[in-house]
Amino acid sequence: MKWDSEHDVIVVGSGAGALTAACRARDLGNQVLVVEKASFYGGTSASSGGGLWVPNNHLMLAAGIEDSEEDALVYLRELTAGDVAPEVIEAYVREAPAMLRYLEAQTHVAFESMIHYADYYQELAGSRPGGRSIDPLPYHARVLGASFHTLGMPHIQTQVMGFMGYTNQEGAVLLSKAPGWWIVVLKLAMEYFLDIPGRMKGRRSRRLVMGNALLGRLRRSIDDRSVPVWLDSPVTELIQEEGRMVGVVVEHDGKRKRLGARKGVIVGSGGFEHSRSLRGKYLPVPTRAEWSAASPTNTGDLLSAATAIGAATHLLDEAWWGPTIRVAGEDRARMLFTERSMPGCILVNQRGSRFVNESVAYTTAVQAMYSGDNLPCYAIFDSRYRREYPFGPLLPGGMHLDWLQPSKISKELLSSSNSIAGLAEQLGIAQDRLVQTVESFNGFAATGVDEDYHRGENSYDQLYGDVRLGPNTCLAPLAEAPFYGIEVYPGDIGTKGGLLTNEHAQVLNDQGEPLPGLYAIGNCAASPMGRYYPGAGATLGPAMTFGYIAAGHVSERV
Repeated sequence: MKWDSEHDVIVVGSGAGALTAACRARDLGNQVLVVEKASFYGGTSASSGGGLWVPNNHLMLAAGIEDSEEDALVYLRELTAGDVAPEVIEAYVREAPAMLRYLEAQTHVAFESMIHYADYYQELAGSRPGGRSIDPLPYHARVLGASFHTLGMPHIQTQVMGFMGYTNQEGAVLLSKAPGWWIVVLKLAMEYFLDIPGRMKGRRSRRLVMGNALLGRLRRSIDDRSVPVWLDSPVTELIQEEGRMVGVVVEHDGKRKRLGARKGVIVGSGGFEHSRSLRGKYLPVPTRAEWSAASPTNTGDLLSAATAIGAATHLLDEAWWGPTIRVAGEDRARMLFTERSMPGCILVNQRGSRFVNESVAYTTAVQAMYSGDNLPCYAIFDSRYRREYPFGPLLPGGMHLDWLQPSKISKELLSSSNSIAGLAEQLGIAQDRLVQTVESFNGFAATGVDEDYHRGENSYDQLYGDVRLGPNTCLAPLAEAPFYGIEVYPGDIGTKGGLLTNEHAQVLNDQGEPLPGLYAIGNCAASPMGRYYPGAGATLGPAMTFGYIAAGHVSERV
């Protein structure tokens, strides 16, 4: 075929999985090109928490936390419950630690172990109370040079007052009001305001944390290897020749270009969470793109392109679910990672009843919202909660920083009343039942035992407990007027169904045979984690691991 340019490997997308694949493919001697649809690189990875879930990793072992491949396999096999091929799970458990060692040894990527961040399903055999989730170390944007200006923005909800970022470890201290939390606040403020060169250039913090730290480190590694990254370059077609993937068609610089891939194409272009048509076709109802907290550019383009040439799919009815809220003027929803878990907040349905342990993993929370007619759903809390903890864009009232937010935000975001019955009337919730639910919950807070949903009885629940409270750090009564409420949506941080792949990340057809030369990783592939969420970082961990695997496999072709 006639090509505008030829490369050994073409990587579609620029998230954490894609850039990991590009790094390793280049280190294995390939000429690599990265093409990205958006005008910035990083995708949803850049706005994520940036953590990875890697069982049996060397960081947890160094911290004295024991783990094994056997225990990780037991945990994942039970969690995936037959939705994932055994060889895919085995490849992940085997190769994820190798991927991490490679990145830390050969690139700028660096992590620390989150020793107290528990796996999400503590009741399952093989789980761990901490250590499998790892957090990217902060990075300074000055090291990136010009590449900083096209790095995707962090999600606004991961920044104090909208501009000061914090690591996951720092966030845990702030949210739980652990001893020394004010010192963390002062440290963040000093680092931000004393960065005079950064403040002269703009409001954006140059201390990169979470997803921005991970993507900044990966981009610096890509730049060191002189791997080109084409932005504003959507792939419009996958090209096969004699049944093998040989290239792509890209819109670049206003022109349609045919790019040859001598060894293969690795697709890491994200899910379909912002495609109204694909959501309507595959996801449970009700569903809306506006409820997603993922990158608005993720519209499933490569999913459609690959299925058009015979690719099989799996788990298209699933997503990385999480309860979300909408704030006017923002380009994506905000995930309630912590707000629903803080003591003194409950989730109720329109009948006024609780239906879930509010501190469970966010995927499980939305699965409960969709089951048993629990939509619409509302978060309910009181003035003590409002004073002590953040909620969405609202800082804790006790910090006396509400003046930093437009006054209309709290009024537009929250409904309020001096009584639970009055709040129920405003929200359209059954009044008598909501009053009974709150009275019952307040009794649980007094005894420390949630007799309905057992909130606060495992180490994952306790991550967002308040260490100042007892007898259960996860429970506090809703007793101080005024009371607040807001509708909560069944949102997501990305879809998790997509192209069906094998243990080498090769895309399969309906007969279970590989489509030679085509690989898929991340959210455009069916998740190797099945329908559940093993622990923090179980999106990026598999994306990067199978990016690493795909790069190795595609490089074997001469």
